[in-house]
Order: sequence, then C-alpha cells, then structure tokens
Amino acid sequence: MLLALDVGNTQTVIGLFESAGDSGPNPVVHRGDGPVTATARGLSVAGGPDELAGLIHHWRLATVAERTADEYALLITELLRLVGLEFTGAPAGSGVGGMVLSSSVPEVTSAIREMAHIWFDVALVVVEPGIRTGMPILYDNPKDVGADRVANAVGAIDLYGGPAIVVDMGTATTFDAISAAGEYLGGAITPGIAISMDALFEHAAALRRVELVEPRNVIGKSTVESIQSGAIYGYTGLVDAMCRRIADELGPSAIIATGGLAGLITPLSEMIQHHEPWLTLHGLRLVFDRNVARDESGREM
Repeated sequence: MLLALDVGNTQTVIGLFESAGDSGPNPVVHRGDGPVTATARGLSVAGGPDELAGLIHHWRLATVAERTADEYALLITELLRLVGLEFTGAPAGSGVGGMVLSSSVPEVTSAIREMAHIWFDVALVVVEPGIRTGMPILYDNPKDVGADRVANAVGAIDLYGGPAIVVDMGTATTFDAISAAGEYLGGAITPGIAISMDALFEHAAALRRVELVEPRNVIGKSTVESIQSGAIYGYTGLVDAMCRRIADELGPSAIIATGGLAGLITPLSEMIQHHEPWLTLHGLRLVFDRNVARDESGREM
C-alpha cells in the first residue's frame, strides 16, 4: 500500500492507496465527501458513480510546522492503526510499503524525510526538481512550480486529458493550465477565500467573523448575510472570470476544482465541470509509480 501526503500551509491531506498486487479487499472511496447538487450544465459531481480507484482511506489534519519527525511517526502510525493497518512487516496486503510527499512547508518536508529515514524502512518519493513526473514544465523557471500544482496537473491529465484547467482552492487559490499535449503551461495565483476574509475582519472593526455558507439571497438582509454573499458569490465570480480568461487562451478545456473549499464553490460556478477532492493525492500516486521500480507482482523493489 502507498501513503500519499499533501502538506499545505493550512491543512495536510493524507491518503492511503492500495498498490497493484496487494491482496485482500479492495474498497474504494468516493471522490467527494458527499453529494453535490448537479445543474443542467452537466457538472460531474462528487459522491456520484465516479470513484477514485484504489483510495482506501483519507484524513485531513491541521498543518503544524513545529511537529518533529518523532511526532509525525506517532501520528501516522496511530492513524493507520485506527483502520487496522501498519507499515511493512505486517501480513501481506495490510502493510504500507511506500510514501510520496508534496509539501509547501519546508520544515514539514524536512521532518517527514527524517521520519521516513529513522522510523520506516519504505521508499519515500518527494515531489521536487529532478523527480520524474511525465509532464514537461514550461514555466520560465520550472523549480518555481509548487509540488502540489505539479501533482494536480499530473492527476488532471490522467483523469480528463488535455487541455485542462485545475482550480485548487486552499490557503491560496491556484489556476493551472495544461496543454492538449500534457504540458504544464503556467497559471495564476490569488489569495484564498479564507485568508481574504481574515484580512477583512482584521481591518474592519465593525465586522465579525461569519460561517462560510451560501446565504439565502445575493442581496443580504443582514450584515452576516451580506458578508456571506460577498464572500461566496464574489469569490465564485472571481473563479469563473479567471477560468474564462484562461480558456480563451487555452481553448475548450476540462475545468477541474479541488482543495478544501472546492465543495463550497463548485455547485455555484458556471465554469467548473468536475469536482475532484482527492486530485492531488491521485497525482502523487502517479508520480510515485513513475519513480519507484516494481517487480512483476506490483510490489516496490
């Protein structure tokens, strides 16, 4: 089995994939956490018939840069034990034999490298310059592209082909463009909805924090509803406008949303066609497979 870790500035997402050749039951996890209302424009919805094959379990944690390698070892070991699993040495089919990491936090990258070296005798692939991704990076400086953006692009081209646009809604919202030939072309970065709201509350003394949910109407009847309307519908407009402009340059494209806030914005968007909550994990699994040799049974060598 393969453990994929996507470390963002705010949250860390961990996914457990069944590797080729694993024995035992083969459950799959729906691509979404729950149903998303479809519209007449044919939105591919999470929680529907489409499933991300091989993803057995997933966890979402707060990113804590100060955690040590020992703390990460304890945390991951206990998460696996919750579902009756552990690292290699367990009976066939129930052990984790590899890890793959994308990280936006250098301190966490270092801690997980140390954790894998000290505690777990498994292959660790870190998405960084020099790693085989199977995707040409046509950025002015390819080293500037974040590991999560690379993983998203790899996952998107595998699931939907190109051209494609990936919208990742996390601490920042990133827009990534992938050509029909499977090349990473570049994109755009804007502050995420949560940190935009934090800035509003920090600088406007009369406004208080509100729950990020869709209000009853676009025209808010209270300060709370007005803030919710501006945040949710205004941000949806930003996403749609950016996707439209990128598609004008790229041509007709598959538009895929991912990230922690994608489930909130996707049903309201006119441009997003697919919601893939675990897109980054899927891309990480593909990158791992392209960098670790396997024997005929599918196990890491």
